[in-house]
Amino acid sequence: MRAGFPDFRLGSVLATSFTGTLSERHGNAVERIPAPHRLVDWLAVNGLAVDSCTTAQLDLARELRESIHAAATAAAVQDALPASAVQVINDRSAQGRAAAVLTPEGKRRWRLGSDSGVDDALGVIAADAISIIAGERDGKLALCASPTCRAAFFDTSQSRTRKWCDMNTCGNRQKKARFHANQRKNPRSAE
Repeated sequence: MRAGFPDFRLGSVLATSFTGTLSERHGNAVERIPAPHRLVDWLAVNGLAVDSCTTAQLDLARELRESIHAAATAAAVQDALPASAVQVINDRSAQGRAAAVLTPEGKRRWRLGSDSGVDDALGVIAADAISIIAGERDGKLALCASPTCRAAFFDTSQSRTRKWCDMNTCGNRQKKARFHANQRKNPRSAE
C-alpha cells in the first residue's frame, strides 16, 4: 500500500469490500480511495488491474460505491431498494465489458478491455452487487453492529448471525469499549 493512505479493508465479497472503501460512515469517516491512483491500487488488489484512472472515473466509482451501500443496506433491513441506487448499479453493470476467463489453475479471472478498464472494473463490481442483492448467492446481507460503522456486509457464516463487518476492526473496537466500560463500573474487578 502507498504510504500516507489508510489500508484497505479487504473481504471475500467484491461488492461489499468496495463499499468498505468508505468506513466509519456514522463516525469519523475514513475515505480509502481519496485519489484516482488509490482506486487503481484497490482494483489491482482485487484482481481488476487497470493502468490509470481519471478524476471523473473516480467520481463514477464513488457514486457506484454509495449506490451499492444504499441498496445493500435497504436489502439487509428488508426495505424497498432506492430507485436511484438501482439505476446507478444497473448503468455501471451495463457499461462494463469485462469477460470472465478461466485460468490454467481452474480459477475465474476478469479480462478488462484496454480502452475502458475502469468502466469494465466498475461493471464487474456492479454485477457482483446485483448477485448478492438479488439473493443469488448463499449468504445474507447484514449491517455491522458498530454504531459508527453500519457497513453492509455479506454474511456467509454457517449460522448467518455475524455481527461485525470485520472482527479485527469493528468487533475488536466494540469488545474493548465494553471491557473498559465494565472496568469503570467495577474498578475492583481489575485488581
